[in-house]
Amino acid sequence: MKIQTMPDILANKIAAGEVVERPASVVKELIENSIDANSTIIKVEIEEAGLRKIKITDNGSGMESDDAERAFLRHATSKIQSENDLFHVETLGFRGEALASVAAVSQLTLKTSTGSGAGTRLTLEGGRLVNRDLADARQGTEITVEHLFFNTPARLKYMKTIHTELGHITDVINRLSLSHPDIRFELYHNDKQLFQSNGRGDLIQIIAQIYGVSVAKKMIKIEHHTLDYSITGYIAKPEVTRSSRNFISTIINGRFIRSIPLNKAVLNGYHTLLPIGRSPIVVLQIKMDPILVDVNVHPAKLEVRFSKEKELYQAIEEAIRQAFRKETLIPNAQAPKPEKIKTEQESFQFEHEKDQKMIDPTITKQLQPKVDQHPRETEPVTESSQTNEKKPIYQTSEFTEEVESVESSLEEVTDPVERVPAMYPIGQHHGTYIIAENEQGLYMIDQHAAQERIKYEYFREKIGQVDNELQELLLPLTFDFSNQEALIIEQYQEQLKEVGLFFEPFGHTTYLIRAHPNWFPNGLEEEVIRDMVEQVIKDETIDLNKLREEAAILMACKRSIKANHHLNKDDMFRLLEELRTTQDPFTCPHGRPIIVHFSSYEMEKMFKRVM
Repeated sequence: MKIQTMPDILANKIAAGEVVERPASVVKELIENSIDANSTIIKVEIEEAGLRKIKITDNGSGMESDDAERAFLRHATSKIQSENDLFHVETLGFRGEALASVAAVSQLTLKTSTGSGAGTRLTLEGGRLVNRDLADARQGTEITVEHLFFNTPARLKYMKTIHTELGHITDVINRLSLSHPDIRFELYHNDKQLFQSNGRGDLIQIIAQIYGVSVAKKMIKIEHHTLDYSITGYIAKPEVTRSSRNFISTIINGRFIRSIPLNKAVLNGYHTLLPIGRSPIVVLQIKMDPILVDVNVHPAKLEVRFSKEKELYQAIEEAIRQAFRKETLIPNAQAPKPEKIKTEQESFQFEHEKDQKMIDPTITKQLQPKVDQHPRETEPVTESSQTNEKKPIYQTSEFTEEVESVESSLEEVTDPVERVPAMYPIGQHHGTYIIAENEQGLYMIDQHAAQERIKYEYFREKIGQVDNELQELLLPLTFDFSNQEALIIEQYQEQLKEVGLFFEPFGHTTYLIRAHPNWFPNGLEEEVIRDMVEQVIKDETIDLNKLREEAAILMACKRSIKANHHLNKDDMFRLLEELRTTQDPFTCPHGRPIIVHFSSYEMEKMFKRVM
């Protein structure tokens, strides 16, 4: 007989390969169980980046003795009773795989109690129960996971450096803190506190602790509601960007997820406000009926599937755009000052570290770098005036006062009457930047970027006025394609005709265009048509709105004044006044800033008139 049923221990080890990828996976799964148990305080203690020890202590509801033992059976869960429950999942854990998978590849101790009578203590090794006795009656659960992957040594070679694994754990704590600001999270590594949230439900304070107060002060609160979705959270002003999309945090019904389409919706909301290749810092909390989302599509529950995804994407885009329409987005030029807080998240995502030894569970203290020598976002430090010791800044009254002032300062922002104030030109720098002033200080305006924005919005509206008229060409445009491209063009002839492209065969893979829609930009017809064809080849469809958008950007860039072009004051004033009338006067269509503001106070600081 060749087909056999695997023993439970072996099946759990295989399942652990999907659920328990690294120490951070264990931290995530165990914390999610604590959250589901209605905990308000969750303490995480780790040693050697979690490979030696992970200890999670909560004050949740705890478990009875029999339930505690059943919890380690595969697919044992208290959250799913029937198939119908899968379509109404409102908890973070429900698959019944986490505890069994973690126990299968570690030495695990569980202490739990409901608070009424003695608690239960279970000890498991490699998934097998080796001891059971009584524990204290403190309500809640404490799980200690030691020597992770001790019985699967091949898995250890895939572990990265201590800093990398510690970074992943900290990232988990950050995401869970953003998802559940009403829970107090504490994180310790080798007995040193790295992070502690206050659990008061203030999302902006969590953002300040993770990304720094300076970033939190540049966040914009958003709130948008539809029949199906409630979207709240904070989005960074376009001047605050990062090189990675990892700073976009989307939270669905309290569950942090990864979603390329949702990230795309966020970036579409920032359309033309971000430089190319840059991403914003965003925290979105989205509430919806559980029946609209399927959370059972990924072993680690990081990916979900939406039943009304198009409506959700549109709601996210609109929420962000509405928030920006109320804001003045002119960045302030500030005098240089020393940074007190390490805020860059990349500083603890060490995926690019090279030439460092892999972690081994037997590594010694001598091999392990001290965490306080590598401050991270969750470990902002400040120098003590009396000693060289570095202390977490969130333990100081200075940081507490700064964080608590963030939310009040955001609430003081009112909708500006004029998003761009009147500015009066006083000169030009290198024929490129207009220098202007008003009672609020000095401004520098990139004249090419300003005119790009003006013309882009003009052309965007103009080419959006589609009619059925075609412009006949005196000389037809000739296009040569590859065999594969020609086949696709033949396949999608009808769709191409719908947008006014009538390809006339002229040889085996050569086509002629004798007319095109009136909205095509003069002089750029061939480029636009090729873009259309490339989109058909790539997506097997035509997004006319996207093509018009790209055409408007292209026309605006081609038709705008360039650098080293001198203007008189009347031309400068006229340009600035036209800029004020645009819908988004702060960036060019490529996301570069148009205006930089120098406040009178900052200028006085630069010249040491004030200290």
